Amino acid sequence: MKLENIKRVGIVLRPSTPELKEMFLEAKRIFESRGIEVSIDHVSGGMIDVMGQPFDLLCKNSDFLVTIGGDGTLISVVRRSYEYQIPVLGIHAGKLGFLADLDFGELESFIDDLLDGDYRIDKRAMLEATITTKHGENKVVAFNDIVLTRPSISKMIRLETYVDGRNFNTYYGDGVVISTPTGSTAYNLSAGGPVLFPLTQVFALTPICPHSLTQRSVVLPGHFEIEIKTPDTSALVIVDGQDMVEITDKDTVHIKLADGGAHLIHRKEFNYFEVLKEKLGWGD
Repeated sequence: MKLENIKRVGIVLRPSTPELKEMFLEAKRIFESRGIEVSIDHVSGGMIDVMGQPFDLLCKNSDFLVTIGGDGTLISVVRRSYEYQIPVLGIHAGKLGFLADLDFGELESFIDDLLDGDYRIDKRAMLEATITTKHGENKVVAFNDIVLTRPSISKMIRLETYVDGRNFNTYYGDGVVISTPTGSTAYNLSAGGPVLFPLTQVFALTPICPHSLTQRSVVLPGHFEIEIKTPDTSALVIVDGQDMVEITDKDTVHIKLADGGAHLIHRKEFNYFEVLKEKLGWGD
């Protein structure tokens, strides 16, 4: 996948960080010096006193999006722009991220590479969850993970899990993490799950502090679909650590890989394993 005839870019800044104004103005200068029109979303614009556009309009009017912040900013933008399937370039304003891996100082040279076609766009798997309650269906998408966990610390939760309609497992403990390959280095890793190569079409199901030590993480092919019920109590469904829905014993959560995905713009020489080694301190 390549971008053709790049004319317009939309920029989103990390929330509550007005000091990013100088970075935005410099990025705007760099893009405009190459004949690329720059817009900013209205929330980011309001934060730095610059006129902005509603986010949906920004997606419709841009050839690609740029986030300036960290991985959390990029994850939020990917989720919100999912229906537009628009590529996103993540610039980190601080420490190197797993996703926002371009240093701001590299932006000018990278834009020249971008215009020369010397870059790549990686497609990352995302999750789609359908939460069915007595009030109807609620569909959400996740870039990193969907977590089902207990609403209070006073007792364990029981989660009945089905794979492609067949009973698979019952988890007792603090909950489960359903993770994409991209999200495998987040909560999934902390819970003892595996690191998955980010371009694979699979997902991991990892128990959180299970009551039984025989319960282990499972990696499932991307064409499988899982359904989770909480027959005894309510539970919290947490999407990418950003949104939360409470379900009851009558509700179900149906999870599968989303039909679309996240499209991340990277330097051609971007090496996932180098980022992994640096972030996790491997090989020291």
